[in-house]
Amino acid sequence: MNDRMSTTELAGIARQARWHIINTVTTSKAGHIGGPLSATDLLVNLYFRQLNIDPENPQSPDRDRFILSKGHSAIGLYSVLALRGFFPEEELSTFDHGDSRLQGHPDMKITPGVDVSTGSLGQGLSVGAGIALAAKKQGRDFHTWVLTGDGEMEEGMIWETVLSAPRYGLDNLTLIADLNGLQQYGWNVAETDRFDRSEPLGHVDLEKVFTGFGWNAVTIDGHDYEQIAEAFDAAEADRGKAGKPTVILARTTKGHGISFTSGTYKWHNGVATPEQLELARQELQAEIQAEETAR
Repeated sequence: MNDRMSTTELAGIARQARWHIINTVTTSKAGHIGGPLSATDLLVNLYFRQLNIDPENPQSPDRDRFILSKGHSAIGLYSVLALRGFFPEEELSTFDHGDSRLQGHPDMKITPGVDVSTGSLGQGLSVGAGIALAAKKQGRDFHTWVLTGDGEMEEGMIWETVLSAPRYGLDNLTLIADLNGLQQYGWNVAETDRFDRSEPLGHVDLEKVFTGFGWNAVTIDGHDYEQIAEAFDAAEADRGKAGKPTVILARTTKGHGISFTSGTYKWHNGVATPEQLELARQELQAEIQAEETAR
């Protein structure tokens, strides 16, 4: 964990990660765009500021655990893991190939830094609760973090864990909900490109619901690094003390960070054209930022 990294440095890493996301999916001609981009700032802050991890010893028993419950956003996680040093950035070019360690969904058996295999939506929180409970039973001092999407939060298995986690006093478990408000399918809203794809959760006061079920709950702007850091720090400070799990409800924009992918369901997945890829490169200033970071 590096708590000395500045907001400017973290934002530079996030631009590199976003470049890797769209460039890798374009090169591989497969993968998701919108969800990984909405979660990038959260992932960068986790891996470069918050998590107690060591890329040189990815299986350390005392490491913090992270579960990407929305496993279809794997390229977002892989991009951040590569930048953090778990494997070479060049390996991203093998994404979704048959013999690659970087499959379309995270595989804990083959990918360094991946703690749980995911892909079937709605299961990550229950696995995270099990890991957190095991840590309690074994007297282990680590934090388990889970990232879900708002679409998958409609799965019943999520809410079974929301009900049960406080009963076990899992104050070593933190859920981050990436609330980007757009699912792949839904209904038109007026004449805009934005669909109402978060039914029914888009019209529910989730903070009040989680609080009522016995969680610590906070709502933040999932692209504001100060708000992210404050929420992550508070969750860490409560670990082992609060007697209840924490949920961070992060309001985000699907496809955030690139003009033509931002705020539209059409880039839930997709492959950029050469012209779009060049535009993304210019917007993200990926090459310039990479040089500045290397200095």
